[in-house]
Amino acid sequence: MDGVKKTGLRRVVNAAGYSLCGLRAAWRTEAAFRQEVILVAILLPLALLFGNNGVERALLMSVTMVVVVAELLNSAIEAVVDRIGPEHHLLAGAAKDMGSAAVFVSLVMVAMVWGVLLYERFC
Repeated sequence: MDGVKKTGLRRVVNAAGYSLCGLRAAWRTEAAFRQEVILVAILLPLALLFGNNGVERALLMSVTMVVVVAELLNSAIEAVVDRIGPEHHLLAGAAKDMGSAAVFVSLVMVAMVWGVLLYERFC
């Protein structure tokens, strides 16, 4: 190409294609991503069932999807760090640990939100 940036609908279509490639790459290479997608596939229908109104359903669904977002970002950080080199570096280790912590915090959020809602609903 001649270096001209894509705009409008072409840019949106290209961005969607890149996103799908990223999802496929995460599915192929990340066991944790596959496990979390299975968790989401179970929890999203349950969110529709257990939420008493649209706001509760949206909250349950959104907090569940945050786990996938965190895992994708964590996987991206790990891929970049691994690309730089295999030798151990303090900052590289810290970056990977922080990405992992983000996934952990997102899972805690799921447990908290679902736990509070289910407790109020059934207890």
